[in-house]
Amino acid sequence: MRLKRLIRQFLIVNGVIVIGSLVAGTLVMVTPEAAIGQLASSIPEGVVGWGYLAAAIAVGLGALGAGIAVGLVGAAAVGTIGERPELMGRTLIFVGLAEGIAIYGLVIAIMILGRV
Repeated sequence: MRLKRLIRQFLIVNGVIVIGSLVAGTLVMVTPEAAIGQLASSIPEGVVGWGYLAAAIAVGLGALGAGIAVGLVGAAAVGTIGERPELMGRTLIFVGLAEGIAIYGLVIAIMILGRV
């Protein structure tokens, strides 16, 4: 029962972070200048500022989500290893997936900064 709740929380946190990062990236990537194909140097300064803000939000929310997910999954993993040590490999996979959320935010931020 507890494992199902943790998996559901993990998926919710992961979904919120990915959707938030994509929305923040859309603020920058879908600008009129980018749609026309003009050079990045012709983008107004206000849009560049929004780009940096969107990249910061993507990384910040990704790190926050990863921290929450690793905290929840890590606690469950330690409890599981205490009861059944042979499941250590499986628990490490879940903890690694939780840490991957921060990498999603970083990748989105790199994509955003590549367009600014």
